[in-house]
Amino acid sequence: MDAIGLWIGAFLTLGIISFLYKDNPWYKLSEAIFVGVSAGYWFITLFWDSIYSKFYIGITDKGDYYLIVGAILGFLMLLRLVPKIGWISRWPLSFIVGAISGFYLINYFSSNVMRQVANTVMPLFSTEYGQSLFTAPIGTIVANIIVAGGTFTGLVYFFFSKEHKGAFGVTARIGIWVIMITFGATFGYTVMSRMSLLIGRMDFIFGDWLGLIK
Repeated sequence: MDAIGLWIGAFLTLGIISFLYKDNPWYKLSEAIFVGVSAGYWFITLFWDSIYSKFYIGITDKGDYYLIVGAILGFLMLLRLVPKIGWISRWPLSFIVGAISGFYLINYFSSNVMRQVANTVMPLFSTEYGQSLFTAPIGTIVANIIVAGGTFTGLVYFFFSKEHKGAFGVTARIGIWVIMITFGATFGYTVMSRMSLLIGRMDFIFGDWLGLIK
């Protein structure tokens, strides 16, 4: 069984990579299997994690009857499959979108806004308030100054009420460089994450399957 799984994995991996040559039936087959297996996996996972563990167990064992409201909303969303009464699905969909948006607004405001602001207003010469300048690590001092200066110049670039000339224009141009470096670092991180996936597949092909590398 291990050998069969190994050959199936190699077959599907090479099928996905074959798209680099051109779109072909081998790639389409591999893609369809991947999508189908992923959909089936998440269907089973969500069934046992949500419908059984939270809804069924919550009502039968814990007595959380308010979960019936969520079940009714979920059922009404399925009415979208019936053309004549599909408009009913808009009501539970609007409720769910609004509730989830409000929840994530608070969640992301705490993580992506407040934490970003806290990391931006770090003290320039220390990692802790009250720490002496002479005991602060030089790397921390430089990093905090770069973060503070980069944030300030980046904000100046988006200040359009004043014409970007003179010292203000120089600051705005520095802000452009800071923004471009940030975008480049983010893009580079994305590329490296995809490269790690490719390296993992190549290690599987040449290592586990062909045995050419240890």
